[in-house]
Amino acid sequence: MYIRENIQFNGKELALETGQIARQADGAVLATYGDTHVLVTAVTAEPRDDIDYFPLRVDYEERFYASGKIPGGFFKREGRPSDVAVLSGRMIDRPIRPLFPKGYKDEVQIVATVLSAEPDCPPNVLAILGASAALMISEAPFKGPIAGVKVGRKEGR
Repeated sequence: MYIRENIQFNGKELALETGQIARQADGAVLATYGDTHVLVTAVTAEPRDDIDYFPLRVDYEERFYASGKIPGGFFKREGRPSDVAVLSGRMIDRPIRPLFPKGYKDEVQIVATVLSAEPDCPPNVLAILGASAALMISEAPFKGPIAGVKVGRKEGR
């Protein structure tokens, strides 16, 4: 079932879509703000008794094509994640982890893939919202939702 919810935020359309892509995932959301598009999927696996921690994995993937660049020359592949991608994955992980029940041991994987990026719309903030929405529609016992904002200083304020 296809669902699209959208609002106007700061002069641009913020939209969350589900039901058309990545339908094999437990929860999949395409988050869009302006010309920035982030696909976020959430998948859970069976619980494991051999571990004593919550196995949550968050991958944030920035592809070169998202910003209109294609790797050329000696390096033709994407390579390892950038420092910004690693920090963005942690930015998604930190607010999500405490919102699962204590003792929950099902493996949970969240993958946020930046499909296109506009300079004025930070994709990592959009990925936080998309991850929350993907977990909310999945079967995982997530006690969300959450959202993220980017705060800055302008002229000393």
